[in-house]
Amino acid sequence: MNKQKRLQILERLRENNPNPQTELNWSTPFELLIAVLLSAQATDVSVNKATDKLYPVANTPQGLFDLGVDGVKHYIKTIGLFNSKAENVIKTCRILLDKHNGEVPEDRAALEALPGVGRKTANVVLNTAFGWPTIAVDTHIFRVSNRTKFAIGKNVDQVEEKLLKVVPKEFKLDVHHWLILHGRYTCVARKPRCGSCIIEDLCEFDGKQDL
Repeated sequence: MNKQKRLQILERLRENNPNPQTELNWSTPFELLIAVLLSAQATDVSVNKATDKLYPVANTPQGLFDLGVDGVKHYIKTIGLFNSKAENVIKTCRILLDKHNGEVPEDRAALEALPGVGRKTANVVLNTAFGWPTIAVDTHIFRVSNRTKFAIGKNVDQVEEKLLKVVPKEFKLDVHHWLILHGRYTCVARKPRCGSCIIEDLCEFDGKQDL
């Protein structure tokens, strides 16, 4: 895909959604961190249902730590992998309290050192909570980037590297949200909704003419 076509795609996505937001419910960097940690292999809807009950009870590192593993499990048991996630939440809270004065660090290495937090989660927190021009690549973004030929890569790291290279600076802050929402609602996994896609004429997906 050439530079001009990519620019047109980004301009259309921006015009369609000028101020994209994550669909996770959060009001502080800590709430976002925990929500993203819980969202691995789970839907944002399921995470929101859990945190909407959890956060009024405890929404700080000390508050969640005081609940303990079993207390956290009680609120997140409807989410996949809730046992290991509860353990990671408590361990993360302990580290935040011991090493970061109970604050979420605005630092990639410090974030990735937290249990259950990988590069993707760190990217989401840095982008959404702190306004960094990072691009977190999940399954939706990986699929959309490869299917449209916008940024081809064999794994998430390659796609992230390509996106950072080809996306102009003015779009970097929001492109993560545009692509994830596009993959979640239009460019879906099994049968993409090409007929209702705002970038269909720019997309280079080989199979779109069959849909």
